[in-house]
Amino acid sequence: MQKQITQTIANELNINESQVKSTVALIDDGNTIPFIARYRKEATGGLSDETLRNLYDRLTYLRNLEERKAEVSRLIEEQGKLTEELQKAIENAITLAEIEDIYRPYKQKKRTRATIAKEKGLEPLATIIYEQTETTPLNKIAEQFLNPEKEVNTVEEAIAGALDIIAENISDEARFRKNIKSMCFREAVIWAKAAKEEKSVYEMYYDYSEAILRMPSHRILAINRGEKEEFLKVKLEKPEEKIIEMIENYIIKKDNNQFTNILKDTILDSYKRLIEPSIEREIRADLTEKAEEKAIKVFGQNAKQLLLQPPMKNVRVIGFDPAYRTGCKIAVIDETGKVLDTNTIYPTEPQNDVIGAKKTLLGLINKHKVNIIAIGNGTASRESEQFVSEVLKECKEKVYYAIVSEAGASVYSASKLATEEYPDINVSIRGAISIARRLQDPLAELVKIDPKAIGVGQYQHDVNQKTLSESLTGVVEDAVNSVGVDVNTATPSLLTYVAGINSGIAKNIVMYRDENGKFTERKQLLKVAKLGKSAFEQCAGFTRIFGGKNLLEMTAVHPESYKATEQLLSKLGYTVKDLEDKEKFEQLKGSLKNLLPVGASIARPNVTNSGVTNSGMTNPDEQCSPLQETAEELGIGEMTLSDIINELLKPGRDPRESSPKPILRADILKFEDLREGMVLNGTVRNVIDFGAFVDIGVKNDGLVHISELADKYVKSPSEIVSVGDVVKVKVIGLDMDRHKVKLSMKNV
Repeated sequence: MQKQITQTIANELNINESQVKSTVALIDDGNTIPFIARYRKEATGGLSDETLRNLYDRLTYLRNLEERKAEVSRLIEEQGKLTEELQKAIENAITLAEIEDIYRPYKQKKRTRATIAKEKGLEPLATIIYEQTETTPLNKIAEQFLNPEKEVNTVEEAIAGALDIIAENISDEARFRKNIKSMCFREAVIWAKAAKEEKSVYEMYYDYSEAILRMPSHRILAINRGEKEEFLKVKLEKPEEKIIEMIENYIIKKDNNQFTNILKDTILDSYKRLIEPSIEREIRADLTEKAEEKAIKVFGQNAKQLLLQPPMKNVRVIGFDPAYRTGCKIAVIDETGKVLDTNTIYPTEPQNDVIGAKKTLLGLINKHKVNIIAIGNGTASRESEQFVSEVLKECKEKVYYAIVSEAGASVYSASKLATEEYPDINVSIRGAISIARRLQDPLAELVKIDPKAIGVGQYQHDVNQKTLSESLTGVVEDAVNSVGVDVNTATPSLLTYVAGINSGIAKNIVMYRDENGKFTERKQLLKVAKLGKSAFEQCAGFTRIFGGKNLLEMTAVHPESYKATEQLLSKLGYTVKDLEDKEKFEQLKGSLKNLLPVGASIARPNVTNSGVTNSGMTNPDEQCSPLQETAEELGIGEMTLSDIINELLKPGRDPRESSPKPILRADILKFEDLREGMVLNGTVRNVIDFGAFVDIGVKNDGLVHISELADKYVKSPSEIVSVGDVVKVKVIGLDMDRHKVKLSMKNV
């Protein structure tokens, strides 16, 4: 069965079976996805963390499917009804839904009209009618089943009971249900109507229809929400005539005999009363599941891009949490994230204390030599931005501001973690601290918040919350491990996402650090209580130690590769210590680059048809490349060597630094300043199925519809843009009443 699972996953993910087999073995040995993705590339053929997570999800599903198949086979066999044909159908099922349809007739049911009829002894009569071979008049046959003791007093009652059994059998037939679902997915149309005459965000669906085959996920979820909030009535229009004809063609053996008409009526009854309601529920559930899957994927992609926004290092920041009645909260943060000062000002309605607020803000800027003001993008954000831009005109030194997503800041402020971090600071001020620190280091700050609260998706509150949480946890893990974590400064919440480290170990690391001083070597982590060799293997490469005993420990080079790395440096005439000698390091970089393929920073794996990486020559007559030759000499794989080289070329560098920095502004742009044709720089705030929302500096983000993202067909907006991207956009439409902006990225 394992081979079948391996083949299925390989086909679905378009990878080799050997890659699947090796990856499954690594997973079963307890290795984490980040560790496998980064340090077992030779085994997996260089599969990405995203592909590995998809593989893991499918592996889990398919193993659950096999378990359910075995369980259903056992349950049916215990009833003495497991035939060879039925066993084959179970083995060939490819989804859990198919298995449940097969098991449906054998499930213990609540009392139904059919079960009552069976209790009355009418099952043999149902069989006679269904088989349609008896020539004796049906009324005469039915007389044999009259039984006053079982409340079968008339021929009509006997026939009606038998037909109830047939109707239920038809509704339980797995092949019918499979065919009906298939027909509906091809041809059914979803209809939405207004449930009440009232203005709402669902007005476009008040008289709406669309074939479910072409329906995008965001519209499915929108209609679901509208129905849940009782603004919409929703119905599936199915190809009923074709469905009835399909069932009749299978059941009715000979037209115009005495059973034909009553069987046709029974088929219609079975469909209307039993099949249609349950099939509609199942199809709606399937549509929702697929829409949720897409929404969760979009949310995950956006969240990862938000987490990997570049940090603003070595700057002093004022976190500015906008509000109206309760005042704007201010927190001053130094370069390390330490809180220097806090205050509350009232430049907005209803107080409108602009003069007093300006004096306070200018005083804090000058006193603490602030470089940037981070303004939250929530309520009163644009009014606050206007106020801040006016204040900055009076600053002696150049000070900028940036708009920062404040999604989840209020959730964090009231959390147990925030209380532990800032026990003496008012809960309302903690949001401003979070906003400031998000600009300094988005990843370190956002990991403190439930990923669902980050708010960069579509309909995230409507999807399966358990699935969303699991998916986003994986996204955060991948983001954290791709950057690496400084164990001497990281909070427990950040350390928890490092591969192999749980919350208990994270707390132990911080406690050990507090009691014993800074870590100087990775292997000191082994002394931490409950961190065994296996956990150390998983986490070591993702930890960073700056200023320690071994310079390799500020890189992603794993301790298992230290020896090979030192041999590589020795082969080139250098030592690890030369990484901090500026002149020697520049010479070393030239030697390292000579080992890599021309025009490539990372060597590509040489994968054979079986998916096994070949670290040697593919052809005896071909000459080894420098990378291949060196890898063979060091006894490691080419991909591992390539990763080592790239780490040595940029020791200790944060991979996020290559991403575009946040747009820093000094003056505000008003909606009234906008004109069609105007070209602006903006920051992508959210990417959804139908386009991207871009912050161009006015109150509401502008929408770049999917059709305006590029001069070519775009299947998914994420092909073109990601959250945090700085893009050039053109204003192509202005709704003056609603202050909506239409943007385009074509020809700009």
